[in-house]
Formats: sequence, structure tokens, C-alpha cells
Amino acid sequence: MNAARRTVGVIGGSGVSELFDGKGTFHRVATPWGAPSGPIEEGHVGAMRVLFLARHGPGHTIPPHRVNYRANIDVLRTLGAEAILTVSSVGSLRPELPPGSFVLPSQFIDFTKQRPTTFFDGGRVYHVSTADPFCPDLTRRAVASGAATGVTFHDGKTYVCVEGPRFSTRAESNYYRGFADVIGMTLVPEVTLARERALCYLCLAMVTDFDVWADKPVEAKEIVETMHRNARSMRAILEHLLPSLGEGPPACSCAHALDEAAL
Repeated sequence: MNAARRTVGVIGGSGVSELFDGKGTFHRVATPWGAPSGPIEEGHVGAMRVLFLARHGPGHTIPPHRVNYRANIDVLRTLGAEAILTVSSVGSLRPELPPGSFVLPSQFIDFTKQRPTTFFDGGRVYHVSTADPFCPDLTRRAVASGAATGVTFHDGKTYVCVEGPRFSTRAESNYYRGFADVIGMTLVPEVTLARERALCYLCLAMVTDFDVWADKPVEAKEIVETMHRNARSMRAILEHLLPSLGEGPPACSCAHALDEAAL
């Protein structure tokens, strides 16, 4: 039986910071994949040891296609993370998911183009299953924490990840609507790298805008304003969710992701 989680990594990039109210300590750790986006802040939320990393670096200086995703996942695992929660802003491809909505993706489609996507670049070959890429245990607990804090999570949605940093054309946006519910620039390869490290992973997505299919061009100012409005709710969710992750063993098989993956 799996043991209860003791350490969780949080990757934020969308209005979530200061989880520890200035009481955290910082780690600067090198990895075989280079430097992560920035220092890792360690603190506690309830009894849970939490490692926070700003995905886009201090001051939001790293664009999505330049984030060192391998270093970010590797450093959190090295420091002891057993699960990773990420907070991301996304655009909506559905009228029923207006700005201000909260989404839990259950599937993704990868339209990125030039990012390193795996830790397994040579030596022994691994083919890791991503049939169900998000941790079901984290999903269940996130839904419960949302309900407890007055937030409805729309789960079972598909996230299409694009390269960025530009926004979609109208033609692209309408094309993506044929198979996805939300669109963003940071999920891949974060999610697949976490699976390769046998970590539980979940993306807590905040809808900040309608993508351009809805006629009005996407504006960065609108995204930032909605992101800041959502930040208080997201912090409340995390303050409830993170301690709950240590309550009993995880009901998932994420820790065994590599058991049948090696050739």
C-alpha cells in the first residue's frame, strides 16, 4: 500500500504566490538538465511540506516556450516531491466556460513544436503510458476542496497545449474547438515529464478569457485582470487541498508509471 504523501510541489505562474506569508526558505539547486525557472521556496501548508516554484521565474520573465520544464520537474522530485499541483491560466473554447471558471483537465492534445519532451533521450528506452495523464486521486481531492471553498471545478475537460507565446489565429481557434475545451501554453511537457518521474500530477486551470473564436481578440491586459480576480479563490483552494493530500494513502497508481514502461 502507498504511504500518505508528505511533500507536494506547486508550480505557479498565474497569480499564486506567497503561500507561506514570507515564512518560507529558499533552495537554489542545479540539475542535469540545467537551471530551473528560479529558486524553490519551501514551507508548510498545514502539516504538508510544500515546494513552490514560479514557472516563469521571478518577475515572470521566462516565456512559455523557453521554460526549462525538465529542470523544473527534476528539481522538485530531487527535493522530495511526491505529487505536483500546477496552477495555469487558460483560454476558453466553450461558451459554458466563461472567464472566471475553474477547470480540471482530464486529457490533453499537444500542439507544441520545439520543446524537449522527455527525460529518456538515450540509453534504456521507456515508453510511458499517458492514456490517463492526470492523477485521479488529486482530481477527486481537488473537486472536494473546490466544493469546500465555494468553487466549482469543471472536470473531464480537454486542454490543447500550443507553443506560444503568440495567441491563436481565428482559424486555429475554431479548429481547436473541434476537439478541446480550453487552450494554454504550459501544460506540455510538464505533465508528461511528471509521469516519467512517476509523480502524481494535476493542473488547476483558471479561465482568464475566451479564445479568439468568440470574435474579440485576446488581450494580455484582460488575462492579467481576470487572473488577479481568481487568485484569492485559488489560494483558498490550495490552503484546503494541500493539507488533505496527506490524509491517507493516495488512491492511484501514478507511482508505478515506469513499472511496465521499459523495453
